[in-house]
Amino acid sequence: MKAAVIGAGSWGTALAQVLGGKGVQAMLWARDAAVADGINRHRRNPRYLSAATLSPNVGCTTSVEQALSGAQAVVLVTPSRYMRDTAEMVAPFLPDDVPVVICSKGVEAGSGLLLTQVASEVVGNADRIAVLSGPTHAEEVVEGQPSATVIAGTGEATVLFFRDLFATERFRTYASDDPVGVELCGAFKNVIAIAVGISYGMGYGDNTAALLITRGLAEMGRMVAACGGNALTCMGLAGAGDMVVTCMSRHSRNRRFGQDYIAHGKTMEDFEADTHMVVEGAVACKTLEALSAAHGVELPLTDAVRDIVWNGGDLRAMARELFARPLKSEFYGM
Repeated sequence: MKAAVIGAGSWGTALAQVLGGKGVQAMLWARDAAVADGINRHRRNPRYLSAATLSPNVGCTTSVEQALSGAQAVVLVTPSRYMRDTAEMVAPFLPDDVPVVICSKGVEAGSGLLLTQVASEVVGNADRIAVLSGPTHAEEVVEGQPSATVIAGTGEATVLFFRDLFATERFRTYASDDPVGVELCGAFKNVIAIAVGISYGMGYGDNTAALLITRGLAEMGRMVAACGGNALTCMGLAGAGDMVVTCMSRHSRNRRFGQDYIAHGKTMEDFEADTHMVVEGAVACKTLEALSAAHGVELPLTDAVRDIVWNGGDLRAMARELFARPLKSEFYGM
């Protein structure tokens, strides 16, 4: 079995390690020749998760054609903002019957399309496309620490294929027929993690973090239901599970961005220059605006994060505004 893993960042490297540990020939694709050379020569990614020694079954190339040649599965792990470009890049080398799993989290800017919808528009055959999501920090997955994900799609055979492909004794995989819910959960949790990080950076405590997490889950549930997903998905691995780990762990780049950067007057450009990582929540708080408008769903926390990150909104004024909102039923709009 050969799997092409398109994207050699932290998450792509960790997923390639999971596959390689099972005996799958996991061929990473990287833009940077130094990354490919480091993996092939020294069994280490010199830029991401560089302390991890990778399986001999993990290789790397800068050629998309070489990565996809003979692959029986394709794993797309590039940032959400590049998903359409990535799908267009692989399409000429992708046979019609090869299954594809999206492992990025977000919504396409402008269109409001989910990433599985973007991929199916470009490469066709929506039933061969799935999404993998869940509470999984790459730093722990690459070490083999017990973790779990959910794999969702409209094609049952595709979902079960990827469930079995990724499953190990320490990396559990669950199946779902709700890709809408799973994808929206993955986008929302990054936004709320920024809010939680900001609150800690402002000196607030765990009570405030719990408030933001649970109200964030309520926002998530309203949007999932409005878009035709199952609100119960928000209580599972892709929803509550990923929300908790992303909001509460210092591994979380979105929380660190809120806590160490936004709360101290720094910018997204500062974070990306320091870490070479994309802040998915900063992108998602903008892209979710299109869905909010299209479905008439109220997203006060998402709106607040967007105003703070992109418009320089005042942190304490925004906190006062959120607390001044009218009191409502806990699960209104669902």
